[in-house]
Parts: sequence; structure tokens; C-alpha cells
Amino acid sequence: MTTTRKKYTQRFRNDAVELFLASDLPITQVASNVGVKAGTLGNWIKKYRQEHPEKFDTGQPESVSAAEHQRVVAENAKLKQEIEFLGKVSAFFAAKQQ
Repeated sequence: MTTTRKKYTQRFRNDAVELFLASDLPITQVASNVGVKAGTLGNWIKKYRQEHPEKFDTGQPESVSAAEHQRVVAENAKLKQEIEFLGKVSAFFAAKQQ
């Protein structure tokens, strides 16, 4: 048995993507509303974003420098150590009060 694939016009695809982008609904809900599968709509959204990057430009740089990344990683490690230490101190004083 053969199945035929549905073909959608580019306008229909773009309208479905713009409907998703304009709403706060999840992909599954929008896909159901327009009558396609969620994976199909997801593929259309991905392609639309690649073809229209100017609509998604946030003004932020795409990546950070390696130095900035290393600085943030080091700061994160330091903060984790401080949290661990404060947890131990808190447990020590809680045990001492009992």
C-alpha cells in the first residue's frame, strides 16, 4: 500500500510558522490547529529561522570570547565551593545547638 504525501504551499508554511511565532502556544498545539504534525511544523520553523535570521536577531553576539568563558567557569566553580562550605558550616552549627 502506498501513501501519498501532502504538499503544502510555501505561503501555508510561512503562515503556520508566523502563527506559532505570534502566539504563546506550544508547537504541538499550533500544529494541531493548522492540521500538521508537530515535527513537520518544527522543521518549517527551523528552516524559516535559517532563511530569515534578521527577524530573530537579538542584538547580542553569537558567542563569547574564550577568556570570558573561562572567567565565568572559574567564578561558577568558586561559588560552588562557597555554597558547599556554607552548607557544612550550617550543619556544624545546627548540630552544635542540639
